[in-house]
Amino acid sequence: MKPDIHPKFKEVAAVCACGNEFVAGSVLDGIKVEICSACHPFYTGKQKLVDTAGRVERFQKKYALAPKPAAKKK
Repeated sequence: MKPDIHPKFKEVAAVCACGNEFVAGSVLDGIKVEICSACHPFYTGKQKLVDTAGRVERFQKKYALAPKPAAKKK
């Protein structure tokens, strides 16, 4: 590797939206994440919808009004 061209890799605190904090390696000064292993449904077994700006409601409304596909002929 060439000297003095690579960013410094260091341990930084990563902060989740749920408040959980853990140490990770990065070239950034800090990391903010939306979901971590402490609040992710796959790891906790609890269903939790992370809805940003009403996306889930918009999706449900959009596809509730959509026409149903025609039945296939056999």
